[in-house]
Amino acid sequence: MVLRGRLVLGLHTLMTLLSPQEVGAIKADHMGSYGPAFYQSYDGAGQFTYDFDGEQLFSVDLKKREAVWRLPEFGNFAYFDPQNGLVSIAMIKAHLEVLVERSNGTRAPNVPPRVAVLPKSRVHLGEPNVLICIVDNIFPPVINVTWLRNGQPVTWGVTQTSFYAQPDHSFRKFHYLTFVPLADDFYDCKVEHWGLDQPLFQHWEPQVPTVLPDTTGTLVCALGLILGLGGFLGGIILIITGTCLSSAPR
Repeated sequence: MVLRGRLVLGLHTLMTLLSPQEVGAIKADHMGSYGPAFYQSYDGAGQFTYDFDGEQLFSVDLKKREAVWRLPEFGNFAYFDPQNGLVSIAMIKAHLEVLVERSNGTRAPNVPPRVAVLPKSRVHLGEPNVLICIVDNIFPPVINVTWLRNGQPVTWGVTQTSFYAQPDHSFRKFHYLTFVPLADDFYDCKVEHWGLDQPLFQHWEPQVPTVLPDTTGTLVCALGLILGLGGFLGGIILIITGTCLSSAPR
């Protein structure tokens, strides 16, 4: 995907403490946060999220128009009407249009993202695993991420999270790839963003321990045997020499 066009980003955050904050009241030890919610003019995208103690519980995507729980199990204990999130995004969109008009269409700054790739668990050849591509320092939250295996795009076994807001108002996103590591395979996480002059490729390949060839192993064993025999014979010679010297007449 070629990333182009103008982006104007609106941010809106409503903070809700889960205990009363009257004078003299005990401060809350838990915090729920409606936000950040945002709408952006590029592609008409938007997102509404709810965090609890710094962890995202769910998000509402403007295009999907449904609540997506961070873990499916969360949906068994709580319910959120996605319409509430869509209303919040609509309010941001209306405010954004006014701000764009007043700012004469000023663009949002483009910040280069940081990318890292790591496996979910210890890698063993032939055993299923998951590669994680962590894209951090994203702003604005418009990004294209593609998995490559041996230089070819991969679409099967690929999942991703929504955008996670960071304290500095940037965003973070996780992309996952289910795979079976093989010795000759290599992978790349390709990231495209307006803050990059060209696509960024984060490379990963399994680190396979080096195995000595059979001839090398045989040679090492032979050398070890020779050295062992040499030491054994040298010890016998020293013992015999010492015995002869002690029994010689003085």
